[in-house]
Amino acid sequence: MKRDLENFGVLITGGGTGIGKACAAEMYSHGALVTICGRTEESLKQSVQEIVENHQDGGVIQYATCDVTDEEQVLETVLAADEFGEGLDGVVANAGGGGAIVPYHMQTAEEFSRVLNLNVLGTMLCIKHAVPILRKSDKASFVGMSSIASHLTHLWFGAYPAAKAGIEAIIRNAADEYGPANIRFNAVRPGFIETEIMEGIPRDSEIFSSYIENTPLGDVGQPNDVAALVKFLLSSESRWITGQCINVDGGHSLRRGPQFTQFLSNFSNEELHGELP
Repeated sequence: MKRDLENFGVLITGGGTGIGKACAAEMYSHGALVTICGRTEESLKQSVQEIVENHQDGGVIQYATCDVTDEEQVLETVLAADEFGEGLDGVVANAGGGGAIVPYHMQTAEEFSRVLNLNVLGTMLCIKHAVPILRKSDKASFVGMSSIASHLTHLWFGAYPAAKAGIEAIIRNAADEYGPANIRFNAVRPGFIETEIMEGIPRDSEIFSSYIENTPLGDVGQPNDVAALVKFLLSSESRWITGQCINVDGGHSLRRGPQFTQFLSNFSNEELHGELP
């Protein structure tokens, strides 16, 4: 295998599971110096062990516990990634997630803010503390993790679509602000990816069917599909690409968003559309 990220220092947030773990494995297999972080030490430790076992001729990998909404922890983790090997060249701001699936008139301010903080603030803090270090690299690249929910309606998803749209706005602005420092910023928009978080959607459900019916390629994606795009955006092959948000969704964004109303079967039609329960 061509090791085209040899000694490339990269930090991947939310690297203990799902897409983040796949990104870590992809970078490691290409010779990168990988730091993964997340809130659960046990999953991080297990992921490092599995990645090393499955890629005998890889780079080097370490983990650090970090809550991306805690600025002090983010700074400490960025510095640890920079000190690991030959410096920090790239960041994959993958940590994020959704919240309560209910209509907006039933959302709580606390839950809405939590989702915004996890996704938007978490990404901003990674940029804030990585930029002064990345500007020292001649191959600096930052990849944010958005979603097709950023521009395709996802009914009842609360703050999640707004949070992912916010990430994209930050990425575009950062690409413009830090282009003169030769730091590239791009975002990835996954569709339905078969990760642990999606295991709650049975394949015989209306929700799963709505995904398949609205995906031209007629299937769901794998974490490795996203990791391959992330690897490309970190590498020199994408040296003239910045400020872009790229879909990896099997064509789902050409149609309409998924139908999650089945999750809200305990609400009446009136309650779903404005009446308080």
